[in-house]
Order: sequence, then structure tokens, then C-alpha cells
Amino acid sequence: MRKYKKILISVIIISVIGYLGFSISKKIKYKNEVAQRIKAIPNFTFFTLDNAPFSEKELSKNTNKLFVYFNTECDFCQHEVQQISERLTKFKNTQIVFVSFEEIEIIKAFAYKYNLSNKENVLFLQDKKLEFSEIFDAKSIPFILLYDAENNLIQKFKGATKIDKITKLLPKS
Repeated sequence: MRKYKKILISVIIISVIGYLGFSISKKIKYKNEVAQRIKAIPNFTFFTLDNAPFSEKELSKNTNKLFVYFNTECDFCQHEVQQISERLTKFKNTQIVFVSFEEIEIIKAFAYKYNLSNKENVLFLQDKKLEFSEIFDAKSIPFILLYDAENNLIQKFKGATKIDKITKLLPKS
């Protein structure tokens, strides 16, 4: 009887270790795939506030890009958008792309509230199909990605981030 218990316990331990190893390797593989996918700006299609499709091909050329995935009700998002609005001159060589899954009218009111609705280098997009989080692996909001003028990832930021930390990373041009 003891022999069977030892064998059963050994099988259970080996199974648990095997499962954990498989889970860890699967997670590592996924992280590597995401890192590879967002190394340069990936393909996407979101919608402008005029409800027109907008893809990565339409981004400004030869400028840095700052993607901000946000929600209008998020306190951290509101604080970061306020900071961006106050420091907009530091982003003169950067196209700022705000993306939200909320309704267009809500996004428009948010852009207006923070005085960003008609700025040349600022764009608000709607993520109708909830694809941003999958494409860019955004697990939290705010979620920010900074790309250089050649569309290469400089840094990604999860959660609340001081805007000065981002502006220090902007390539000088």
C-alpha cells in the first residue's frame, strides 16, 4: 500500500512540474511573439472621430509616434492627458495617437476638455473592435508606447507614467 502511495505522489509531483514547465514556456513564447510584433508599429485599423478607417500606413512620416491607450473615466489617464496637454510643445516632433474603445462622442468630449481636439500632431482614434489590447498586449490603462521616426519601439509604459519620463526619451531631431 505504501508503495502505491509513493508512486501516486511521484506521478502527481511530476505532472505538476510538467504542467508548470509547459505553462511557463507557453507564456515566454507569447511574450517573445508580442515583443517581436510591437518592435515596429504593427498593422492596425482603428477609426477617426469622423468614423473613417485609419491604419498605420496613414501615420505621419519622419516623426516620433506616441500611442496612448486610455479610458476617459480613468483618473490616471486624465492626469496623463492633462500633462501631455500642458507640455505639448515638448512633443512638436511627435505624433500623439490616443486610442480608446469608448463611443466617439465621449472621446470627442474628452479631447475637447483637455484642449487637444484640433492640434496638428494629436489624433484621437476609436478601437471599435477592441483590438488594441490584443495587438499591442495592453493589459492595463493607461498604456503608452513610444516609437521613433522610423517606427521602432523605444519604450512601452504600463500604468501611470510621468510625462517627463517620456519626453526625456524622445529622440532629438
